Amino acid sequence: MALQGPSGSGKTKSSLLIAYGLCGSWEKIGVIDTENRSADLYADLGPYQVLPLAPPFTPERYIEALFVCQNAGMQVIIIDSVSHEWEGIGGILETHSGMIGNSFTNWSKLTPRHNAFIQTLLQMDVHIIGTIRSKQEYVLAEKNGKQVPEKVGMKGITREGLDYEFTLVFDLDIALKAKSTKDRTQLFFGKPEFIPTTDTGSIILKWCNQGITPTINPVIEDIKLAIQNCNSTDELLALYNANPILQDALNSEFSKRKQQILETNIVNQNNFSTNIIVNN
Repeated sequence: MALQGPSGSGKTKSSLLIAYGLCGSWEKIGVIDTENRSADLYADLGPYQVLPLAPPFTPERYIEALFVCQNAGMQVIIIDSVSHEWEGIGGILETHSGMIGNSFTNWSKLTPRHNAFIQTLLQMDVHIIGTIRSKQEYVLAEKNGKQVPEKVGMKGITREGLDYEFTLVFDLDIALKAKSTKDRTQLFFGKPEFIPTTDTGSIILKWCNQGITPTINPVIEDIKLAIQNCNSTDELLALYNANPILQDALNSEFSKRKQQILETNIVNQNNFSTNIIVNN
């Protein structure tokens, strides 16, 4: 999940509280801190682990830090923040601006590095919470009959489209309140703004652990029987192509029957050759 907001919107603390709700142990929370050790400011919450990450903020250093946390047994990894990989010292944008040659060609060299970082996030076998800085802008808001400037969060400082990779995205405002702007869990979307707490993490954890008891699909059983009745690889291939939705689920059944057919063909060929020799 991602927590996005301007400076002072509570991204770090909210991430820590949600993380505790997800795992129930401060010792199992690891923070990759690119914000000049700002994660230490909340040490009163509990003994979570902090891995300070100094410049250059290359994708490779982020990836290395992620594996360090995972190998250390962390159950929740907070990246505070993801923005530095894109716009920080040594990040993608600064690296691109310092490259010579064709700009388009240079992007073809940097994009795979950024994508490797994103894929590492997606493949981690732990909960990931990334904080994203927002470009700040002030608007006039009416308070007590007067127009006063108010700081609001705008577009996240990261590569466009990164939010597509997250299951949950919370936008935080200067009042520390969160609003869901993307929610595959359907737990928070369309709900009123709220201040994130450990209960928020507990709610998400419950959703993660939900499941349904698998039942035997009668269609699958019928296809299994049809596989066993195939007497040639051509028949087997035709059956495989006719059931694209079940190909992954029954891949081992198809492979096993194919091997049986091939072995039977070899035996028949040997018997045929032996009969020819005997008859001659």
